[in-house]
Amino acid sequence: PTALLVLGMQQIHVGQEMIGKISAAGQLMQCSASLDVLFLLDGSYSIGRGSFERSKHFAGRLCDALDIHPDRVRVGMIQFSSTPHLEFSLDSYLTKQEVKESIKRTVFRGGSTETGQALKYILHKGFPGGRNSSVPEILIIISDGKSQGSTAMPAMQLKERHITVFAVGIKFPRWEELHMLASEPPERHLLFAGDAEDAANGLFSTLSDPVCIATAPGCKVESHPCERRTLETVKEVAGNYVCWKGSKQPNAVQASLCPFIRWKRVLIKHPSRCFRTVCPDPCDSQPCQNGGTCVPEGLDRYHCLCLLGYGGDVHCAAKLSLECSVDLLFLLDSSAGVTLEGFLRFKAFLKRFLQALVGQDLPINVGVAQYDDSVKIPIELGQHKDAFSLMKSIDALNFSGGRTLTGRALQYIAQHGFRSTPVFADMQDDLPRVVVLLTDSKSQDSVAEAAKHAKDQNLFLIGIGSSFMRAELTTVTGHPQQTIVYSDPQDLFNRMPELQRKICSVGNPEGCQAQSLDLAFAVDASSGVGLDNFLRLRHFVRSSCLHFAINRDVTQIALVTYSSKAHTVFALDTHTSSSAVLQAIEQVPFLGGSASAGSALLHVYSDVMTVQKGARPGVNKVVVLLTNGGGMQEAAAPAQQLRHNGILVFLVVIGDVERDTLLRVAGSPTYLVHVSSYEDLQHYQGLIIERICEEARSPVNLCKPNPCMNQGVCILGPGSYRCECHGWEGPHCETRVVRGDSPRSPALPPRSHVQWSPRGLQHFSRALQHSKRQ
Repeated sequence: PTALLVLGMQQIHVGQEMIGKISAAGQLMQCSASLDVLFLLDGSYSIGRGSFERSKHFAGRLCDALDIHPDRVRVGMIQFSSTPHLEFSLDSYLTKQEVKESIKRTVFRGGSTETGQALKYILHKGFPGGRNSSVPEILIIISDGKSQGSTAMPAMQLKERHITVFAVGIKFPRWEELHMLASEPPERHLLFAGDAEDAANGLFSTLSDPVCIATAPGCKVESHPCERRTLETVKEVAGNYVCWKGSKQPNAVQASLCPFIRWKRVLIKHPSRCFRTVCPDPCDSQPCQNGGTCVPEGLDRYHCLCLLGYGGDVHCAAKLSLECSVDLLFLLDSSAGVTLEGFLRFKAFLKRFLQALVGQDLPINVGVAQYDDSVKIPIELGQHKDAFSLMKSIDALNFSGGRTLTGRALQYIAQHGFRSTPVFADMQDDLPRVVVLLTDSKSQDSVAEAAKHAKDQNLFLIGIGSSFMRAELTTVTGHPQQTIVYSDPQDLFNRMPELQRKICSVGNPEGCQAQSLDLAFAVDASSGVGLDNFLRLRHFVRSSCLHFAINRDVTQIALVTYSSKAHTVFALDTHTSSSAVLQAIEQVPFLGGSASAGSALLHVYSDVMTVQKGARPGVNKVVVLLTNGGGMQEAAAPAQQLRHNGILVFLVVIGDVERDTLLRVAGSPTYLVHVSSYEDLQHYQGLIIERICEEARSPVNLCKPNPCMNQGVCILGPGSYRCECHGWEGPHCETRVVRGDSPRSPALPPRSHVQWSPRGLQHFSRALQHSKRQ
């Protein structure tokens, strides 16, 4: 409570934005005039050591606002208590650093508070080491104002000698006495040391005209209402209690009521005005667009806090962009099942998505339909050519509240939703047609037939709804990759980038559908993760697998779990379909125990990404390590070994782990995703899939990792490779040469090595055949 009171001894009654401007201006102020400044520090017991240290800090901060130099500002210091003591004269130190160091070294002396005697010392001795009277003299008294003697007469005599006196309150100041000490007008010469930045601004604001050089361009001194407070101890009568009083007569005692007094500390307020310099900050020009909030960083820098969907540049430009041309129709559920609240949420999502997607002109044709028992198309496809009129029309949509007939709505949209206007008919017919269904209510009619009919009309369907709608939305879209489910209202808005990607995946499926990839997940199943979080990691792996076409020719997936040891749950060539992989992931058990990420990566290197275990030559390889950061100390070396052999290590860490350790394992910030909590992991899935797919598209070194078994040497040729074997034979040195007998494989000539092209490796390289046919 005391700390809060100290900070509250002076309050300027302005908005937080103005307080920020005052503080920023205070940090940049510097007085460069010829000036003699003498600090008079109260070192009495009423101040105490703690407040004395704060006084020193304040004096040091004021030195930052003074251009200390023999020809410009000179600074000296006197500490006073029972007697004044010269700490250093004005000509002792010539640089700011020397003065500040000397202030730091000043030792608290203690004693009574003889402020009047200290003032008389200055009247008698003058400013020790000061220059002649032509240089303005500034006295800065830092005290709680609780003097043991009268200060009125010496204070008046100081002012008569044209010494400018600033009275600075510290601890719980007695403002009436400080008011008497300060030069006229007192409101310009009273400061509070508890807020050093503000006090530095106040000092400069008073001295700026005419003593210091004028303020910076655009800056001006303004008056603000402020309130100074004093903490006083007062006594109050708390009531009466029964007490016993004796009399002069022997054995005569009588009962009486005596007053009970207690002491109480109260804040006494002194309304006043404070003069502070205010400079324009970069946020005054409102540089942040699209509802972004400007946060100033001093007087010349700022950053923008952008709404979701914005942040394409530092000024909150639209972040999303459709790098594809489509006809886009939104189908909004307006039935009683979705409720008015749900309908308004979908409207808000639709507005924010389209605002983030487009500027003033609409680059795509957008339409909006809504349905319950019947279907209406209040915004025809391509009706609006600018964003403003489109937003106005979306605002005008009204909730209807009938039955939820999603099947009927899809049937209607397939027939009537994309009727082209005559002017653009020839152009629009060539564009892909995308329908985005937003619903949160189970359909009261069948959706399967209607969805099939819509797809037969070449409509690309995307479904958005809360998690309990997952099954029905997947029935509508025909694929989980075209379904977006959200967990809570805010999560819906977090899915905007995902919707943008799905819209543009029409005719070009999301994920790495057309890219060959050998992908291994290594999942931390140790006690440090815990069972509940392990289940979240398992769900994340499962949903990630939905983004890949899993078969021998495109993507192969392996799964490793680890604690102190690593276990292969299934190898790259174990499962050849998505359903088999998803089913196998559901069965993965929790291990417990301590974690060793290094053991897991070594296991992936020697026992997963090998030709013997189904790894394919000529195919990019990625291992995704999911961990809470436990056991990472030994992981850097095996991670480097994997990278050296052409296998990308992608590190996903949940929780608080030292970044340097993580970077040594990931090798680059590009391949490190640091997530604050397991709940947030799902929001990073799109980013992780995207980076994995970038790797899948990168050039392949056919000899990395080495496809040759049994110490065979891989030798690159133009578009192919061969294995040079010693004591073994076959395309990958997989068959031992039996001495004295004919080779086991009569189809191979009896030589130590054979040249093969990837097209010829039927068993190992069908993915490469596929990519070359493409």
